[in-house]
Amino acid sequence: MQNSPTRTFEDLRVWQKAHAFVLELYRITAAFPKAETYGLVAQARRAAVSIPANIAEGFVKRARADKARFMNIAEGSLEESRYYQILARDLGYCDAPSALNCLEETSRLLNAYLKGILRNAAASGS
Repeated sequence: MQNSPTRTFEDLRVWQKAHAFVLELYRITAAFPKAETYGLVAQARRAAVSIPANIAEGFVKRARADKARFMNIAEGSLEESRYYQILARDLGYCDAPSALNCLEETSRLLNAYLKGILRNAAASGS
């Protein structure tokens, strides 16, 4: 497999994995109790959507510090999403190891992407 240039945020593997997590979370939360529609479901979905949205927004930023800031925000939303998955499991609403695995892989990719941004910033003196 050859590496093609990254033209849009959709080309980023980290964005693809984060987007897959959002789709999975929407599927899972559709079965949550109706009483959670404006509670846990809304909060979990908002946090999940924030992950790929911040990756996309950060992708177009020219300054490395701006890119890093958006990736850091995505990391915060990822950890918030991790908590909502734990809470949903502990409340007995779902046990979704596939969603947690997807979230874990997204976390690893995001961490590596952010490290690359910061390493390039340090090397260039930005």
